[in-house]
Amino acid sequence: MKTSHRVLGAALAALTVAALTSCGSGSGAGSGAADGSVTLKFLVDNSQATVDTAKALADAFMKANPTIKIETETRPGGSEGDNIIKTRLSTGDMSDVFWYNSGSLLQALNPAQTLVDLTGDPVLQNVQKDFLPVVSQDGKVYGVPAGTAMGGGILYNRKVYEQLKLEVPKTWDAFMANNAKIKAAGIAPVIGTYKDTWTSQLFVLGDYYNVQAAVPTFAQDYTANKAKFATTPAATAGFQHLADVHAKGYMQEGFGSATNDQGMKLLVEGKGAHYPMLSAQLPPLVATMPQAATDVGFFGIPGTDAAKNGATIWEPAGIYIPKTTENLDAAKKFLAFVASPAGADAVNTAVPPAGPYRINGAKLPEDAIQAAKDLQVYVDEGRTAPALEFVSPVKGPSLEQITVAVGSGLTPPAEGAAQYDKDVEKQAKQLGLAGW
Repeated sequence: MKTSHRVLGAALAALTVAALTSCGSGSGAGSGAADGSVTLKFLVDNSQATVDTAKALADAFMKANPTIKIETETRPGGSEGDNIIKTRLSTGDMSDVFWYNSGSLLQALNPAQTLVDLTGDPVLQNVQKDFLPVVSQDGKVYGVPAGTAMGGGILYNRKVYEQLKLEVPKTWDAFMANNAKIKAAGIAPVIGTYKDTWTSQLFVLGDYYNVQAAVPTFAQDYTANKAKFATTPAATAGFQHLADVHAKGYMQEGFGSATNDQGMKLLVEGKGAHYPMLSAQLPPLVATMPQAATDVGFFGIPGTDAAKNGATIWEPAGIYIPKTTENLDAAKKFLAFVASPAGADAVNTAVPPAGPYRINGAKLPEDAIQAAKDLQVYVDEGRTAPALEFVSPVKGPSLEQITVAVGSGLTPPAEGAAQYDKDVEKQAKQLGLAGW
């Protein structure tokens, strides 16, 4: 997978690259029957969380709309899945509705030519306004949110915080002060799991809220090659965080060979206090480690100003309608259901939410994991920003190798930032972006 977004998505969803399978025929158009019933085909990726979410939505929708049948088919994740989506759109063989990334990866689908424009449509009436930019291009909206947002920041052990009488930090200095107290208590302050290299990126990627707060035009300028990580102090800070934590000896012994699964276990068991990570890593643990739901909380990566404290979120994927559908009314009816409180309720019965819904009126269940509840507060108070990959198509394939080197003390942070600036050039040129 060539981007941090795909790497993170693949790791969190544990995608398997399997042959395209189908629960029905792969034809692009649904079918209308003599009795007036309609069959919609719904293409989703094959991660378990996506499959479970899609089934819950389809089942609840069909129960409320007995004349519309939904047949779900799956595709691999990652670049193989991307290619399937692009091929089926270009050949006119796409399903009636399909699940795909929101954010910058959507631009590669050429939505103005391939997708149904939903701008101003009642389908969107419950969708939160600040989600719309990540399913839009040139001011036109093409999708509704699938599932929940997730936080990218610090997962922390609440029992450790309670034991040591610590408060959730709102500045980086306060975070480092907490780490000193945690280390003195004989607990690993920060968990590193660099064997799974993708996990090393969160101090950088999760810091984007602070970058945007300091430099509101960064995404736009970065995309136009007018701003760089290495020459923007707020953007270099994420690399500096990696170096600071390593220099102070705050990571556990063996961080270079530890895996993500091992890191999550250390966190839940309280052997490590903080883990820079995505909140979506928690729900799958609840079945085997129930305390993961209550003992682990979430806070955004702290910046320099407590008054501007916030969190970076990874927006949900989108569900879209291709222009080739022959069942547009039924497809829109399904999207309206997906983007409704009733749709969220249906998902809650099947998949523990990793964060807040981007649907007005949709509520987290009372037994939602604590990290999702913590993230909901940031959303409710308007203290969030989407990760950079949702607002800029400029990404490089080598960030995880660079962050491992910086976080291991092998590369100075300023040099790591400069290396990443160099890393993104090839992709930006391939995309034909102006200014590159």
